[in-house]
Amino acid sequence: MYVALISIQVSIIQGCSDPNRSDVDELRPPWPITKGYRSISKKIDIEFKITILATMNDLTTNDLTLARLAQASKAAGDPLRMGVMKLLGQGAFGVLELCQIFDIKQSSMSHHLKVLSQAGLVSNQREGNSIFYRRPLNTGDDTFSTWLRELFRAIDSSLDESDNNAAVDGVLAERAEACAGFFARHADDFREQQDLIASYEQYGDALATILDSLGYLPGSNENSGYALEIGPGEGAFLQTLSERFAGVTGLDISPDLLAKAETFCQNEQLNNVTLVQGDTRALLESRKDVEGDTNNSGYGFAVANMVLHHVPSPKNIFNDVAQLLSSGGTFLVTDLCRHEQVWARESCGDLWLGFEPADLSQWAEEAGLKEGQSQYSGLRNGFQIQFRLFHA
Repeated sequence: MYVALISIQVSIIQGCSDPNRSDVDELRPPWPITKGYRSISKKIDIEFKITILATMNDLTTNDLTLARLAQASKAAGDPLRMGVMKLLGQGAFGVLELCQIFDIKQSSMSHHLKVLSQAGLVSNQREGNSIFYRRPLNTGDDTFSTWLRELFRAIDSSLDESDNNAAVDGVLAERAEACAGFFARHADDFREQQDLIASYEQYGDALATILDSLGYLPGSNENSGYALEIGPGEGAFLQTLSERFAGVTGLDISPDLLAKAETFCQNEQLNNVTLVQGDTRALLESRKDVEGDTNNSGYGFAVANMVLHHVPSPKNIFNDVAQLLSSGGTFLVTDLCRHEQVWARESCGDLWLGFEPADLSQWAEEAGLKEGQSQYSGLRNGFQIQFRLFHA
């Protein structure tokens, strides 16, 4: 084993990537962050010390050596880093968001994330100009992957004494406010904004075909169940659901879009549709509190149609829907595959640049849902839509 130390000095100067952008824009998420964490020097001198550890830091292989296990165990053996790994079980977070949640300086948080990254305990993903940290996608059957799953399982089941739930809720609320603000500003041109990526006409027939294949046929006397649509937008898919279910709930955080959906339902006389303002967590809590609810046994069908890339925490949607569905119920997710078309953030209000299919599979599995059939459709503008079925 050998060790090589390489020192590299880098100057990050305002406007290095864009004459109209400062270095803080490169680091800030696309939603507001508490002011106390916005102050970043206009010029930063960074000294990187790259340590090359033969075999020990070789993360290209999943073989578990004693050296690698020691490195990973040492990286995990810190209460704050364990707290970070526990939090990342809820989804991806940016550096400034983690600083806000754990109330520490950015330099300290960056150090902890570097230690976790080098040990293979966290990974990062770029969302436009922002970097988010998450748990690594772990689907392997090798020894290290098995050990890592057991580590996360132990961390998830442990008691968290940091009491940072309020801070986490605050960060997610900031994301939700950014999303709701976008749709409030663009409620009148919602269809035009969405058509930049994919119009409903391009995939609406495919959604109806999927419902038919599941036995949910228009006008069938056997359709006595209830359906839930998360983020119905202007309500186009509500009509398809209304024809196939005894009752439909349309759930959206945007009052402006709900008003448009209500107008659509009135014009189309969709009398079995109920529109609710809120998110899945609020709906879940309200259903737990209401006694004698005729639909309290759960929804037979739920759908998130081109919605997940807008929501603050996509993984939480799976957890909530798993509890909202009745036994044997189905969750249909229609969303974008992972892409790098950053303009969608500004033009369409996207918080996330699509998703890897494996991410949706893992979130569903962790929520207790079983994966069903999948379909993929490529569009001429370079986007790809995934149609995914998951069953309770």
